[in-house]
Amino acid sequence: MNLAHIRALIFDLDGTLIDSQQDLINATNATLRELGRGELPAATVSSFIGHGAAKLVSRALGPDATEREQSDALQIFLRHYEANKLEYTRAYPDVPEALEKLSPTPMAVLTNKPLLPSRQILESLCLAKYFAVIYGGDSFATRKPDPLGAQEILRQFAVVPGDALLIGDSEVDVQTARNAGMLAAAVNYGFGVHDRAKFPADFYLDRLTNLVPLLHPKTF
Repeated sequence: MNLAHIRALIFDLDGTLIDSQQDLINATNATLRELGRGELPAATVSSFIGHGAAKLVSRALGPDATEREQSDALQIFLRHYEANKLEYTRAYPDVPEALEKLSPTPMAVLTNKPLLPSRQILESLCLAKYFAVIYGGDSFATRKPDPLGAQEILRQFAVVPGDALLIGDSEVDVQTARNAGMLAAAVNYGFGVHDRAKFPADFYLDRLTNLVPLLHPKTF
């Protein structure tokens, strides 16, 4: 696939650029322990990731939790996550190299994770410098898969949807791309829930560096 016409790249964060799974699992179970609840299996917590912190906490508490319990638990989760968000979190292999090679193309991050920890993590891992804009789940009135965030990025970049690509690891990202009229790529190494039969991407990447020759074929 030749993507030489692409003029903007929008990246998901968790499961796409960074492996933050263990820190999110740990913060979730620390929250449950503090509330006197039983911990959840890692795979269960992982399946809740991708829709933002509030949804993660809500699903961890279960359907019987009140709004007040959810609100209190969210604050506990954010406290635990803030204190330990870089204990295990790292950039995936090849991500810094790929971003460096892709840097001539305007790039943005659009994640459902709150903006502040997203920025802090990207800065700590020396990845923030590659992105013209970074938006989190609290940056707009709606979150992915609503297209509002992606549309705002494209407006800022002055790029039409057909000339933009969204890269993520979950069906939320593919839905966001479709809702915004963009192409969608999915990585094969992430941890987001992805029903590929129901929400197929336009193509899949084993490594982020595989994207480079698709965008810049003349250099390979």
